[in-house]
Amino acid sequence: MQKIIGLLILAALPFLGGCVVAAVGGAAAGGMLMAEDRRTVGTIAEDQGIELKASSRIDDKLRSAHINTTSYNRLLLLTGEVPNAAAREDAERIARGVENVRGVYNELQVSGNSSLTVRSNDSFITSKVKTRFVDGQKFNPVHVKVVTENSTVFLLGLVKRAEGDAASEVARTTAGVQKVVRLFEYLD
Repeated sequence: MQKIIGLLILAALPFLGGCVVAAVGGAAAGGMLMAEDRRTVGTIAEDQGIELKASSRIDDKLRSAHINTTSYNRLLLLTGEVPNAAAREDAERIARGVENVRGVYNELQVSGNSSLTVRSNDSFITSKVKTRFVDGQKFNPVHVKVVTENSTVFLLGLVKRAEGDAASEVARTTAGVQKVVRLFEYLD
């Protein structure tokens, strides 16, 4: 039963965002995921705060850009599109100024904003990758965060090298994935 709940949670993440705990059964589901996460509860909370602060501050300055912020273990990933190189640099500078950020991966592309169709496809790819993580049973899927932007899959997490390799292989061989970028912190 726990495996089924875990699969449902992973499949629903791109569509539910921060509402997973409420949508899947409250504190029990959230506790199950937190117990498996290699980050401390404090770091998980910091990551959520980093994402909110970075997103708000960047949006205040660069309203017309499409920028996503993802924090994992206080390392902040910026994905999306900006109108020019100056905006890309501004977004990174703002992100680096957020409290508790240890580093920034600036993967912003200088181009027009992606369409709703592209963003929906990215959510679908993320769901497929996460589902294949669960099906493969080669590592705990909670240890790897998946972000997809314009068919490029970014993998973040605190992993052993074998787990990172397995996750990369699953992502690489998932239909629709054009590129995989590994942003892991290795435990071994």
